[in-house]
Amino acid sequence: MNTKIWLSSPHMGGEELKYIRQAFESNQITPFGNNIDAFENSLENYLSQNQGNAISVAALSSGTAAIHLGLVVLGIKAGDEVLVQSHTHIASVNPVLYLGAIPIFIDSEGETFNICPVILEEAIKDRIIKGKKPKAIIAVHLYGNPYKVDEVAAVAKKYGIPILEDSAEALGSKYKGKYCGTFGDVGVLSFNGNKIITTSAGGALITNTKSQKEKVIFLSTQARDNAPYYQHSELGYNYRMSNICAAIGRGQMEVLEEHIKLRRDVHEFYVRLFSKIPAVKVFSVPDEDSFSNYWLTVIVIDFSQTGGKTAEDLRFFLENKNIESRHFWKPMHLQPLYQEFDYYGGTVCEVLFMSGLCLPSGSNLTEEDKNHIEISLHLFFNL
Repeated sequence: MNTKIWLSSPHMGGEELKYIRQAFESNQITPFGNNIDAFENSLENYLSQNQGNAISVAALSSGTAAIHLGLVVLGIKAGDEVLVQSHTHIASVNPVLYLGAIPIFIDSEGETFNICPVILEEAIKDRIIKGKKPKAIIAVHLYGNPYKVDEVAAVAKKYGIPILEDSAEALGSKYKGKYCGTFGDVGVLSFNGNKIITTSAGGALITNTKSQKEKVIFLSTQARDNAPYYQHSELGYNYRMSNICAAIGRGQMEVLEEHIKLRRDVHEFYVRLFSKIPAVKVFSVPDEDSFSNYWLTVIVIDFSQTGGKTAEDLRFFLENKNIESRHFWKPMHLQPLYQEFDYYGGTVCEVLFMSGLCLPSGSNLTEEDKNHIEISLHLFFNL
């Protein structure tokens, strides 16, 4: 049997152990240390390219923690309404509930599969009529593909609503030459094991000022006051990244651009493969303004051209070939946890969930892996 081909597995660059050893040699096995500072600096330098202004980054224990503290920084409190795209991972939404706030879900549009600006504005107008102006927008660059940045920003500016930009899957992706994660009032990154680079577990909050970064670090280290003893005047959290995780991140930053190139090569492999299969559309960015890291290459299957074969049929077939694939994120408004909350839009994200599949996209896919995937897909589609 072939070795398991994973959807997106960790891919080490080789320098990670060097920085881990430095942490051990200096006994910085803590949530502070040289690796954290250096990892944050490397992210700030990377994201500031073509930006026109400095970017500040606070390294945290997860992308979810970053979303949580991002909402805190934006002033979200219990009872506030937060607009979130429904087609996303649950981590984009759960922090809204952590704060006792209320998520309001927005459908996707068909060009980027992300939050629809038209429906977003319709929802804002309706919430205002109902006497509850939303306090924040969470927009997600799904699978590494930029959302409609200009259109969403225009709606947010028109109504004075801040944007939390969830770039957990989009490190290295760009819109009009600027990096995803730098367009919102705050931005979020994830370094989970399946992301384009990893710290094994971890995330980061991107802010526009050093004072915001310092506030985030303060909150992420239990909000300890500047006193000679443990004094706390604000609610804090244990959300700071460890120096060991940051050591892995330092090594991973050295191969980030290589990993982006390899993921984009995988995307082109699928584009070529499916060019012979009219029943399948490989998602690609809609225009030259958007540059995707293609963290995951995703396809949409037209059942009418497959003789009734579905995305689930393909997922099960690939599973039996020892190839991991995954359905699109199930829309949040269809989740048992969230189905009681209001939803605006049609069925775009529901149709995507039913017809879409994420394919193995790791930067460490071998030619042998690709050959096995290609043969398996040919068998499924009877080519």
